[in-house]
Amino acid sequence: MIEPVQCDETFLADVRAAGRDASESDAFNLWWLGQSGFLVQWSNRHLLLDPYLSDSLTKKYAATDKPHVRMTGRVVAPEQLNFIDVVTSSHNHTDHLDAETLKPLLSVNPKMKLVIPEANRAFVADRLQIDETEPIGVDDGTTASAGGFQITGIASAHDTLEQDEAGRHKFLGYVVRFGSWTIYHSGDCMIYDGLIERLRATTETSGIDVALLPINGRAPERRVAGNFDGREAARLAKAVEARLMIPCHYDMFTFNTASPDLFACEAERIGQAYYVLRCGERFKKG
Repeated sequence: MIEPVQCDETFLADVRAAGRDASESDAFNLWWLGQSGFLVQWSNRHLLLDPYLSDSLTKKYAATDKPHVRMTGRVVAPEQLNFIDVVTSSHNHTDHLDAETLKPLLSVNPKMKLVIPEANRAFVADRLQIDETEPIGVDDGTTASAGGFQITGIASAHDTLEQDEAGRHKFLGYVVRFGSWTIYHSGDCMIYDGLIERLRATTETSGIDVALLPINGRAPERRVAGNFDGREAARLAKAVEARLMIPCHYDMFTFNTASPDLFACEAERIGQAYYVLRCGERFKKG
């Protein structure tokens, strides 16, 4: 088992200390929580991107031919995160919409805003047992304001672009703006025609300071939808002129992971700035 570099009270102490250090500046802090989960801290506000902080999938698939054996320990229990302003879900897969993570978060953060693809509203409400009117829905190209963050949906393909009967996308990435910063969290995504153009148009005035992209790739034997592999993620970041890329969606489950080495080699070859963040580690920008 890979142990997070910080977990539980050590992690929480770091979050508190970082907040005090950056309270009067425009700097932001970022922690990788494993899989595609990140905690963003800016101006004493906190945004969770696609957190998976339980063992729900390990339990669900334990007696099947597709066991989800956890590789990395949990950074923190969701009920300990009682300071969250906004949380996102990019799509309905459990490692991005986990009831065992989100229900405790909603319980300890009664004013927390939940941002989701509008197409998934009924599914989200049913899984979390909440009123359908509670989540804030976005679609490709639309923007919501929540907790001081501006969040714009960008269609993602996982494996394909999927839409509901109203034409709304079921898989999204998010361009998040706060202060002078812009980050892009792709959710689960593969390269498709128009992705680069969508991102360039959405971030034309600001650019992308940090791109958070999966690198686990795709393999038919996994029997799950695929993502960018390391080379593709590095090339996408370069194509949209991201100032930095941080890889994610690996080292969580033994059957669906990848080494960041392939990504790092390609990023260095093409001159894309990157940082390989360890689970539970803090990254500071500004």
